[in-house]
Amino acid sequence: MTKVTVRAMTPAEFEQWQTTIAEEYAVEQIAAGLWQREGAVQRARDENARLLPHGLATARMLVLRGVDGDGEPVGRAWVGLDHPRGTPGVAFLYDIEVIETRRGSGLGRALLEAVEEATRQAGAVALELNVFGRNHTATALYRSSGYDVVTQQMRKSL
Repeated sequence: MTKVTVRAMTPAEFEQWQTTIAEEYAVEQIAAGLWQREGAVQRARDENARLLPHGLATARMLVLRGVDGDGEPVGRAWVGLDHPRGTPGVAFLYDIEVIETRRGSGLGRALLEAVEEATRQAGAVALELNVFGRNHTATALYRSSGYDVVTQQMRKSL
């Protein structure tokens, strides 16, 4: 199996990630029909700034870079050690992604396992996440990694 470890993002990585994650999150919210296109990226930036008011120094947040055995970046992850709805002991995975050019080689599972271990080491007893319904690859990865559906929201276009 491919080995991935995680480390804290550098300030330069964090700055680049802030732009990327806001753009990607806005696209997902628009595609899900939850947000209007106009102002979506700024809305995503504002939400992230609220969750990370001190950037990398925000307490109880893990903002991580996944690296392979050669120390090369393979992905990223963001975990809040305090669940957004206050569930005791449960951390929340806000973001995880393997670099596009490195996908399809088992790095997603390895990155997820490294993130889970870092979260466990930080004191959490469980990790929860949301996944957009159209992201079938991620849904399959989470199911095969032992994640159970806790709640489910469904929609039908009329």
